[in-house]
Amino acid sequence: MTVATLALPAPLAVPLEPPLPRPRVGLGAVARRAGVNLGIGCLVPAAVFYTLFAVAGVWPAIVATLGWSYGTLACRALSGRRTCGLLLLTTAVLTARTAVALATDSTFLYFLQPIVTDALIAAAFVVSLHRGRPLVARLAGDFYPVDEELAARPRVARLFRGLTAAWAALWLTKSTVGLWLLLTQPLETYVPAKALLVLAVHVVALVGTLGAAAYVARREGLLRG
Repeated sequence: MTVATLALPAPLAVPLEPPLPRPRVGLGAVARRAGVNLGIGCLVPAAVFYTLFAVAGVWPAIVATLGWSYGTLACRALSGRRTCGLLLLTTAVLTARTAVALATDSTFLYFLQPIVTDALIAAAFVVSLHRGRPLVARLAGDFYPVDEELAARPRVARLFRGLTAAWAALWLTKSTVGLWLLLTQPLETYVPAKALLVLAVHVVALVGTLGAAAYVARREGLLRG
């Protein structure tokens, strides 16, 4: 007597949910977000410093700028808002500069430190390229939600590499010209000249970055309009 083997029904295939579409944002929204982060992290501290320098002198300007940065960090933490990477970087750099200047009682070292820092930042951009982890990719989250899948797209990966190389060149230029100004010009000339240099470099970086990112974002379907 044989026993017939009953075939078990095949399990029903569970349809996979399609991935959620990525948010599409307008160029104006991206530009506003970039402008706000750049302003909070770089331009406003510079404006505070140069205003106080002209009105009250170098030491009040140094202390007030550091106080503004820490006050902004505290306000964002208390309100639960995300702190941009540029503000954290600026605050860390200002803290180190102020500590060295106060410890040595040397304003020359205070102004020399950002020049050295710019050179180190340029080197960090170059090293990140060499390691295959472009530094711009880590800062991109300040302007648009970037996950691993998006960062791995060929166009996006090329964008991050290109922007990292461009930022390295800009920051190296800022460091070199800033050092020349510091060594050849009196403090009264150096401070406004360096302010114009910093503003010019940041504007070029912002406009170039937004232009390149907008082009790639449109090709990837991430940007409205």
